[in-house]
Amino acid sequence: MRLFFAAWPPAQTAAALQAWAEGLEGRAVARGNIHLTLAFLGEADPAQAIAAAERVRGVRHELPIDEARFWKKNQIVWVGPREAPPELDRLVRSLHLELCRAEFLLERRPFAAHVTLLRKARDARKMPPLPRVIWPVDEFLLVRSHTSATGPTYEPVARFPLEGVP
Repeated sequence: MRLFFAAWPPAQTAAALQAWAEGLEGRAVARGNIHLTLAFLGEADPAQAIAAAERVRGVRHELPIDEARFWKKNQIVWVGPREAPPELDRLVRSLHLELCRAEFLLERRPFAAHVTLLRKARDARKMPPLPRVIWPVDEFLLVRSHTSATGPTYEPVARFPLEGVP
C-alpha cells in the first residue's frame, strides 16, 4: 500500500484554492485531494509508519499561501509559502528523523513546502492573484493512496495532533 504523510487544509481553504486553479488551463486537483506532502513513503507498512509518527513533536501553526509557481518541466502549478514557517520546518525535520530511525528510505532532496493545484498545465506565466486563505496546521496525517483510471484517491489512515502554540 502506498503511503505518505501530509497536512490537509480546511474545506473552505481547499475550495478557494481549487476555484483559483480552475481559472487556469490544465487539470485541477480534486478539492478533496489538495494537501501538503510532508514525507512520501511509497509501499510501506502502516503500523511501522504510525509508530514512527507517534514520536514526532510539532506545534500548531499557519501555512501561508502567498506564492504561485508554474513548473514547466512537470507541467504543474503549485502554491505555497514564500518562506516556510519555522514550525513547519521543525515538524518536517522531526518527522523525517523518526522515519529514518524506523529505517524508511526518504527522498534526499530538501523539503520544499508546495501544494500542487494543477497538472498538465499550459503556460501559466500570467496567473491571477491568489485568494486570501487561512490554512491552520493543527495535525498531520498518514494517508493511503489509491490510483485508478479516474485518478488518485486518498484515505486517511491515522491522524497526529500537534501541540499548542510554542
